[in-house]
Amino acid sequence: MSRVYNFSAGPSMLPEEVLKKAAAEMLDYEGSGQSVMEMSHRSKVYDSIIKSAESLLRELMNIPDNYKVLFLQGGASTQFAAIPLNFLNGSGKADYVITGQWAKKAFAEAQKYGEVKAVASSADKTFSYIPKLNKADFTPDADYFYICMNNTIYGTVYHELPDTGDVPLIADISSCFLSEPLDVSKFGMVYGGAQKNVAPAGLTICIIREDLLGKARDITPTMLNYQIHADNNSLYNTPPCYTIYICKLVLEWLKENGGLEAMKERNVKKAKLLYDFLDNSKMFRGTVVPEDRSLMNVPFVTDSDELNAKFVKEAEAAGLINLKGHRTVGGMRASIYNAMPYEGVQKLVDFMAEFEKANS
Repeated sequence: MSRVYNFSAGPSMLPEEVLKKAAAEMLDYEGSGQSVMEMSHRSKVYDSIIKSAESLLRELMNIPDNYKVLFLQGGASTQFAAIPLNFLNGSGKADYVITGQWAKKAFAEAQKYGEVKAVASSADKTFSYIPKLNKADFTPDADYFYICMNNTIYGTVYHELPDTGDVPLIADISSCFLSEPLDVSKFGMVYGGAQKNVAPAGLTICIIREDLLGKARDITPTMLNYQIHADNNSLYNTPPCYTIYICKLVLEWLKENGGLEAMKERNVKKAKLLYDFLDNSKMFRGTVVPEDRSLMNVPFVTDSDELNAKFVKEAEAAGLINLKGHRTVGGMRASIYNAMPYEGVQKLVDFMAEFEKANS
């Protein structure tokens, strides 16, 4: 059976080299006589895995020494509550920019814990753009300023970060994690679910500036207290061991393939191929304003729901799967994360051209 091209927004495809290595090591990891799936997280063998994963991540992202790296469970959505519980404890104020479903949900969760303001939103046009920000609207004494950097459902991304001055900037980077270089020092915290670009589902990575830790409110559940996890090197409880192991393999793959600069070059090339086709098509069109387009998630539509459904069905039969768009946008969405090869995007574009010709 040949493998399909999987355009899912997450869980998404993983590099074949990673899958093959994991398969080869399934029964015996590096002569230990056991699978990573069954070894103790307190063992020396596993300790080397999690430490290697952190070291590789620090190297690839050039993470400064004054930032903690946490490997956690609970998904990115758990951080929607953990962030205000840990950080919304000075002025009790925070600013959020609403650019999609996930920022909207994070904002709603944070409102339970303090005076939280939406300083801008792109909901008026189905989140098809990143709103321009007026610094005069920012809360000067906010405990933090929150954005979702790449919006998986709507296909938008921040190409320029908000200037928040001394207010720590916090970003959900789930769907652009490791897709290109990122200056971590510009943030108080970045975090993301791993199931798009980093590893299978089950792992959330949080990168937090140390001076922000240790301020969690008294009611913060132990498992949501970042300081607890930092003090225990992500081993306070059993972590998602196998997912962290796959993460390590993905990080090795990234390093072997030139790091994040090379990955950005590769991702720009893939995205340009697809966007150029959409911009010249008479049937298909992208839904995002060109200046805010994501390299990772590309939503597109025709003018007919019936034609959209036909396209998704026929694409799947051609080995191009998970192209149906989110219900709030409709149409189609191609998620072209790091592991998607150029050939996969080329096959999609070729199929779109054939479909347009056959249905015009």
